[in-house]
Amino acid sequence: MEFLSGRVVIHPRDRARSLAFYRDVLGLAVYREFPGGTVFFLGGGYLELSGQGDTEPGPDVALWLQVRDIAAAADELRTHGIAVEPRLEPWGLREAWLADPDGVRIVLVEVPPDHPMRLDSRQPD
Repeated sequence: MEFLSGRVVIHPRDRARSLAFYRDVLGLAVYREFPGGTVFFLGGGYLELSGQGDTEPGPDVALWLQVRDIAAAADELRTHGIAVEPRLEPWGLREAWLADPDGVRIVLVEVPPDHPMRLDSRQPD
C-alpha cells in the first residue's frame, strides 16, 4: 500500500470561529479553499475544516504539532489570550496542550536536539 498524502479532517460546529482560530491564532497557511471548506498546510500534511459537526470531539483524538521553539509558540498564543505552559515531559519532549474552539485537543511539541527522535539509530553498514 502506498500513501501519497495525508489530511486530518475536522467538521467544526462553527466554521468561521474555527477558521479564525487555525488561520489567525495558530497562523496556519491556507493551501486551498472550496465552497464550505478550507485546507491548511500542516507540516508534512494538511488540516481540512469542512462541513459542520454537531458533536463534541472525542477525548481520544489530538493533533500533534511540532514547533521549533515551544517557548516562542506559547508566548505568541498568550497574545491571543490562550494560556499555555510548556513543560518538559518524562519522555524528553517539551509539550504544551491547548484546545481549538470545539475542544479538539492540540499538543505543541518541541523535540530537543539531544532527543532520540533526532538521532539516526541505524547501524552503519
